[in-house]
Amino acid sequence: MKSYDSIIIGGGHNALVCANYLAKSGQKVLIIEALKKFGGLAVDREFFPGFRANTASALNQFSEKIASDLNLSSHGFNSKTDALKNIALDLSQNHVYINEDSVIGVSETDAQNFNQYKSLLKKFADVLKPFWLKSIPRLKNENIKDLLTFVEIGLKIRLMGKEDMREFLRVFSLPTRDLMDEFFDSDLLKAALSWDALIGSSQAPRSPNNSILTLLYRMSGKHQGHYYIPNGGIDSLIDALVSSAEEAGVEFMSETLVKEIIIENSQNGLKAIGVKTHNSEEIKADRIISGVDPKQTFINLVGAHNTEIEFSNRINRLRSNGYVAKFNLALSSLPSFMGLDSLRGRMLIAPTMDSIEFAWDDTKYGDYSQNPVLDMIVPTLFNPSMAPEGKHILSANIMYIPYQKKGGWSEEDKNELTEKIIDTISQYSTNIRDNILHSELLTPLDLETEFNLTGGHWHHGELALDQMLMMRPTYEAAQYRTPIDKLYLCSAGCHPGGGIMGAAGYNAAKEIIK
Repeated sequence: MKSYDSIIIGGGHNALVCANYLAKSGQKVLIIEALKKFGGLAVDREFFPGFRANTASALNQFSEKIASDLNLSSHGFNSKTDALKNIALDLSQNHVYINEDSVIGVSETDAQNFNQYKSLLKKFADVLKPFWLKSIPRLKNENIKDLLTFVEIGLKIRLMGKEDMREFLRVFSLPTRDLMDEFFDSDLLKAALSWDALIGSSQAPRSPNNSILTLLYRMSGKHQGHYYIPNGGIDSLIDALVSSAEEAGVEFMSETLVKEIIIENSQNGLKAIGVKTHNSEEIKADRIISGVDPKQTFINLVGAHNTEIEFSNRINRLRSNGYVAKFNLALSSLPSFMGLDSLRGRMLIAPTMDSIEFAWDDTKYGDYSQNPVLDMIVPTLFNPSMAPEGKHILSANIMYIPYQKKGGWSEEDKNELTEKIIDTISQYSTNIRDNILHSELLTPLDLETEFNLTGGHWHHGELALDQMLMMRPTYEAAQYRTPIDKLYLCSAGCHPGGGIMGAAGYNAAKEIIK
């Protein structure tokens, strides 16, 4: 029977990052993935003959340190591309163009305030940025080295100066709407800037005490929160991580579903010693690292009977229902949008902050909005190989689509929502409907089924103050270690959270190696 130093369950980008670092430290590593391809939500999949799409279709915060450490450029990953401008679409064709350091299409006052706004948030994001690539100490931790991380955080905030420190603490707790109202008059600009604080969450513009932190988290990337598509698309990142891991000696097992983490009694309590696959094969390792979400790890694979009742209750109570649907269109030609000369950007349909708020209100009561809000890109402009020659893909994120719909999801519901989305986009495009060859709608429930992702949540759990930092996923399982000896976590369900960043995989590997 083969055995390994480490077995990693799941083949998402965090798992690949973790495997790379462990293998480069000399460990014998095996990654087991249920799907045919590795990459998790970043994997490309054919949704119509000849047309491929990624659920995660752009980057905004993948760690440059990780890319450098693993020398991903030598494996074909090239992130030296410009940021995508955000284009807030307007029915009157008075679109607003948001770049990294400027905004076009608003009043002079709003344009000037935009510079102040970005400067302020960048300052705050830079304070927090170093801590996304660090393990956050557990509560009641008496390890001096770990406690110094708290000291470092406090010191960085204090060194901003009294006024900036006070402003940081004030802004940190503001609802997104309040912050936008302080700086801007344009409804379209306010809605567009609030979008990245809210997407993927169960928050709306009026929700307090959380969304600004999420925005600062996203702004830790190379383009201050703006998305970019690397040369060759998202596939180039996943291919580079796989190639680097193979070079380091990592072994891969695909189309293999792990059904159980094997637990045995030891002198120190319960201990993870291996995994059992869907075909009843048992594979042993010195340690097991879960790259799947915390609920799936502890409820399905470990089993509640192997955990303390308080711990399993906390895991069960984790908020992990997703609120974003993925929508893909296979198009016979490049779509045309009124008033736009180029589609090489991320287009947003969210006219006001109220339009976002009202969409969330519908979801709170178990329904989807009659007026969807969304963002969309045309990925084939950056990677033509994703569609047959001359044809294109439009890929959209639809906000506030519930995982648990009142009465359950039916094909009739999905068809109705699909028509509403197409109708919404058609208000801004002259030819989108005539060019549609095929459409695909993946609700959070579909994402759960397709990717074995509990609740279909992008981040493996809500990014909220009570589910972040030393509380992610729970205080007993912080620092990537769990109450079960030799069982570790490396997924987006750990600190710092989701997005294609790689930080959770990096931090987990460093904890395991030390």
